Amino acid sequence: MLPGSIQISGETLSSAEIRDICESLRENSVRLLSLRGCQLSDRDFERICRGVAESHSLAQLNLNLGIVSNINRVKQLAEALKTNRSIQSLFLHGSPLTDAGLALLNPALSIHPSLVALDLGDCMLGDEGINLICGLLPPDGAKSGLKELTLSANPGVTAKGWGRLAIAVAHSSQVRVLNLDYNPLGDQVAGMLAVAVASSRTLEVLDLEGTGLTNHSAQTLLDMVENYPTALRTLILAENSISPELQQQISDLLSEGEEEEENEAHEVTAREKNPWICQSNPSSQMVLVTSGLGESLLAETEM
Repeated sequence: MLPGSIQISGETLSSAEIRDICESLRENSVRLLSLRGCQLSDRDFERICRGVAESHSLAQLNLNLGIVSNINRVKQLAEALKTNRSIQSLFLHGSPLTDAGLALLNPALSIHPSLVALDLGDCMLGDEGINLICGLLPPDGAKSGLKELTLSANPGVTAKGWGRLAIAVAHSSQVRVLNLDYNPLGDQVAGMLAVAVASSRTLEVLDLEGTGLTNHSAQTLLDMVENYPTALRTLILAENSISPELQQQISDLLSEGEEEEENEAHEVTAREKNPWICQSNPSSQMVLVTSGLGESLLAETEM
């Protein structure tokens, strides 16, 4: 176990164990608290929430797999998040939140000053929940928002809801990772997401594993990657009805874009380390980068 972390999975927690966890939270000695799939009483959950509210060190809170199991627990967590200022990542995967529960949690999420990663996978969300989440992806320059968002396995969301999310992603100045795996998206929603990716200046990872895509949507994604400069570096398309050839073409194009950026970064770094390079003479720069001296400089920046 890493220093500053409490990680317990699938156990029934006693009141004494809860007391120790809460003391550690109040002493600001915990950066990661994971109680994934654990069983605890409503009273003990309330104690945990009070400890979360008081902690100034807690950066990651994992309550995956049904810990936030009823509406009272949602309310208690919301109150804790209103007071807490340190949590950066919140994981609620597999919690039966529904849209109603997220509506109670949303005010605390929207004003939290540090939250950048949120996992609401398998939380029984629908279109109303997605509308709330879009508010956590503010448009350019509005305010800080989520950088990583997981919405896996929420089959209650319709194409209308996913379309609304695609618009929010396209205009967000923050989101870098979007996980939508195991939702029945289909080719129509994939087309919307392709437009969002082409518009986004920040989205680097998009997970569409097991989302009902075919070669039709894969071709749209291929055209997007081939013809529009994007920040996208990873596109996951496994468990779809897409030919291996199309998947490989997309992967190759994304790899080429990443290699070009790395080469440009290396050249810039080499020039910064050697201010005597004549900036007005491109040929002299090329000679330096391809000479033995240039290769040693690039090797140094890669270490």
